[in-house]
Amino acid sequence: MTNRPLSLVLMLAMSGCSFSPKKQAPLMNIPTNFKESRGWKVAQPADHLPRGNWWSIFHDRDLDAIMQSLEVSNQSLQSAVAKAQQTSALLTAAKLAFLPTAQLTSDYTVNKSGALGGGGSANSINASRAGSGVKRIQSVGATSNWEIDLWGRLRHTAKATKADVEAAQADVESTRLTLQAQAAQSYFSLRAADAQRQLLERQVASYAKSLELTQNRKGQGVASEADVALAATQLATSRAALIETGVTRATMEHALAVLTGRTPAEFGLKPATLASHIPTVPATAPSTLLQRRPDIAAGERRVAAANERIGAAIAAFFPTVSLGAATGWRALANLFAQGNNFWSFGPDAALNLLDSGQRLAAKGQADATWRQAVADYRQTVLTAMQESEDALSTLRILAAESTAQDEAVRAARESERIAGNQYEAGTLSYINVTTAQAAALNAERSAIDLRSRRLNATVALVKALGGGW
Repeated sequence: MTNRPLSLVLMLAMSGCSFSPKKQAPLMNIPTNFKESRGWKVAQPADHLPRGNWWSIFHDRDLDAIMQSLEVSNQSLQSAVAKAQQTSALLTAAKLAFLPTAQLTSDYTVNKSGALGGGGSANSINASRAGSGVKRIQSVGATSNWEIDLWGRLRHTAKATKADVEAAQADVESTRLTLQAQAAQSYFSLRAADAQRQLLERQVASYAKSLELTQNRKGQGVASEADVALAATQLATSRAALIETGVTRATMEHALAVLTGRTPAEFGLKPATLASHIPTVPATAPSTLLQRRPDIAAGERRVAAANERIGAAIAAFFPTVSLGAATGWRALANLFAQGNNFWSFGPDAALNLLDSGQRLAAKGQADATWRQAVADYRQTVLTAMQESEDALSTLRILAAESTAQDEAVRAARESERIAGNQYEAGTLSYINVTTAQAAALNAERSAIDLRSRRLNATVALVKALGGGW
């Protein structure tokens, strides 16, 4: 008979209750295909699987080295990792809340009691004083308490914290992917500046020869002073453009230094050519994108965490039930004097009858947090769709523009060659030569810019699709 209340409490603790709303992913109207890509290929990995070295599709050793340094030394990435570790520590604490707590206690009390009052005979006052005295009580003991999670408050809190940990881990992957994309795009912009510089160096050398040729023809009475001035202007303008490329290169080099955890003075890249091959990235289906992108995964898990915290807020309206135990030794004067031992054990229940609406406010906050998490999740999905469509359309349009630009480069080079031959033959004025040369230079610079934009758009598509495939 005496064990029935305790058995009932334990049975309820094992069965438990759950007050969280039924969990479901926020509803989204997801299309089956991208608007800009009908021939998509479904990606196999989910967000928790390694993405691999996706940048290896560019076959660039310098880029490989930059990514390796970023993984080890980037401070933003290290900060995200540390934040995830903080959340993991909170999960450990939430799990340990299920276990009993115990503590040692020690107490020392000085107590004096006696009769008080101004009346009475002298004998009675003296008797009261004789009966009064100072008592010194010392005790040592141990107490233990175990909260029985009848209503699921601890379980909901632990589940919410677990979802927070998963969201933080997804945030780490999202930060890593964003930084990798920034590094790749900065690198290709730097290499585009190198390509522009190489082109302008060739043009400056060519224009220097044209100026020399024009000066010789003027000495022979064939060319005019205006022709010489025009050739000199063209050479000086090209030299200024050559110097200007250093601004972009220096800026991108400094950005790469910071991304790899170094100061600009500690980082440098030798000039090299810009990649001519544009790799093909298979676009995944929008439904697969939801499982692939780490920011979408993080948003979904924050919705789950908010859902569990609603359950914890509801459980707070019910009594807190716990099992407590205490034991120890109490004695007068000192612990070694004659005294007695004591112990206690039994269940304890506490119900907060009046809190001036604090629990209702906490429940309202939990509901609002869930609605915010749902809205954030949906916005993240919409942003993912936009980024993917933007990258796909940019690649498609730039590919067509690049084809047309290649034709323009070939035509401009041929026009430059013909104008040069006719000028040397004396059948064409020098202004026609400079016009053809400027057109050829602009066409080639535009072609380099297009190649750089296509490489950066490829990186943007990789990022939009959640990394490697």
